[in-house]
Amino acid sequence: MSRLVNKSPSVCTDLPLDNTDICNKLHLLRQLLRSCFGPTARLKQVHNNIGGHVVTTSASSVLLPAISSSQPFINLIKTSVVNHVSRFSDCGLFAAILCLALIEQAKQSGLRGNVATRVNKHLLAASTAYLRREDCGCKVKLDFCSSQNLMTLARSVISSKPACVLTEPEMLHISRLAVRAFLLTVPCNSPGTVSLGRTVTVSLEGLTVLNSAVFPGLLVDMPDGSHLDRVDGLSNPLTMVLLSASLAGDLSELGDGTVEVHPGADTDSQILDQLLELGKQVVKDEVKLFVCQKVIHPVLQQYLRSHGVIVVERVGIALMEPLTQLTGAQPVATLHTTIPPKAYGKVRDLIVRQFGSKTMLHLQPVGESAICTMILCHRNETMLSELKVVCRTAEHVLRLTLREPSALLGGGCTETHLAAYFRHKGTTEAPETASALGCSQTEYLLGVEVFCRSLDCVAGALEHDGGNSLIDLTHAHHWTVPADVTKEHMEESSGLCGCGLVESSPSTKWTYLNTKYAEFSPASSVTDSPVQPRVLDSFTAKLNALQVAVETANLALDVRYIIQDVN
Repeated sequence: MSRLVNKSPSVCTDLPLDNTDICNKLHLLRQLLRSCFGPTARLKQVHNNIGGHVVTTSASSVLLPAISSSQPFINLIKTSVVNHVSRFSDCGLFAAILCLALIEQAKQSGLRGNVATRVNKHLLAASTAYLRREDCGCKVKLDFCSSQNLMTLARSVISSKPACVLTEPEMLHISRLAVRAFLLTVPCNSPGTVSLGRTVTVSLEGLTVLNSAVFPGLLVDMPDGSHLDRVDGLSNPLTMVLLSASLAGDLSELGDGTVEVHPGADTDSQILDQLLELGKQVVKDEVKLFVCQKVIHPVLQQYLRSHGVIVVERVGIALMEPLTQLTGAQPVATLHTTIPPKAYGKVRDLIVRQFGSKTMLHLQPVGESAICTMILCHRNETMLSELKVVCRTAEHVLRLTLREPSALLGGGCTETHLAAYFRHKGTTEAPETASALGCSQTEYLLGVEVFCRSLDCVAGALEHDGGNSLIDLTHAHHWTVPADVTKEHMEESSGLCGCGLVESSPSTKWTYLNTKYAEFSPASSVTDSPVQPRVLDSFTAKLNALQVAVETANLALDVRYIIQDVN
């Protein structure tokens, strides 16, 4: 009994945003995430305090889950952003930086918490309505008749992660592959409800990025490719069978329980006889491709190969669904019954492909199939790991365009355009809006300034090399110049804005970001512009990230107590 310790009382923190320790941690988190934002971001190495695998990344989907904190307030914000990333893959850093900026700006302004949350909620609704308008000045409609905007969208995602360490030709190559893989997963002639296909990614370390490729169909690994010399002589199409049961010759598929064995019975021989009976059936049914999720007994492998059957084992559970979709085969879960004819599938052709020292078997579908394989190559494990994350994000972002065929201007231009738009709108509509929100005009205008400064902070977070961020006073787009260039000499050093849609001219006027300027209604640069933007962001992902950032910031501003169990 002397070893028992009395339960400690819970720790209650009153007004957490007035707590210096919590505010310092929020500021540190914002600086950490801010430094990961954009194409010139600084990389982070993540590892635990007892060693283990070290991850080098600037991607929010990798970084945020790796950040642990004993502070519930930090975990509240982190969990909210991680949930957004799990659903939309992109704009996680945007959501986190904007959320933390809203909290920090609201505290620095001295605005009452309940007023700040009401103004934020109002501006969020106004932002959503504006971004959904057809005449929105920072939205681009995507034309699926041309791949140019899709390429720009994919390239913007891929170029934003410097840990991939890609040259310009490599970046362009991977962007093309991402768009091609996306288009291959969209069925062309499917009546009724359309189901998108799937991209299976195979990573190969040690080859150059330009060796990466996309193939329609499925590529499966063949560690022992010595028996594949007979593939070319097979007639098409080929019958195949897919098994999910173990064919190793053990009793594992019987599950838990007691097995009674008669004295003198040779269980190994009986199971092997059962496996060979299965082999005889598939040979009789003229099966030419035998695929198993798990291990196949060597004797059964030898029997099948001696009868001209291509054997593939250990494909793993991840490939079972794509194999089913590609071939139409139904996985056979037991070897103790006859395989029904409807369980067999078909493949149009088999091709052996070589990637460095790796041999792979390419399964091509009989008809149209929305399954494709992306072979990703890179020089080392760290770069390859980040490239896989980025390509998954790009695939998801491209799929989101099917829901909403639009994109937002990138490079910080959407943020600065929105900030200028709401500074102007807030000034002209202050009396009636302040009355509706139950606050004074001064408080409302201060709340608008907090919201707009937070958006400007996100745009400014793209600069990491000591340069200056500016906006033009016509379109309110974001511009970046070296530290030694003043705004009076902007036209000499900066040709295009952050998104690449607006070109500088001698008549253009600029002001530094987060400085006072006369409110103006920003002109649209999208309508009838012959120039195509060079940087685009996902409309669906960014709109949801904006909602998550504002709602999480409002929740944080509303927290009065934190009660923490320390036992």
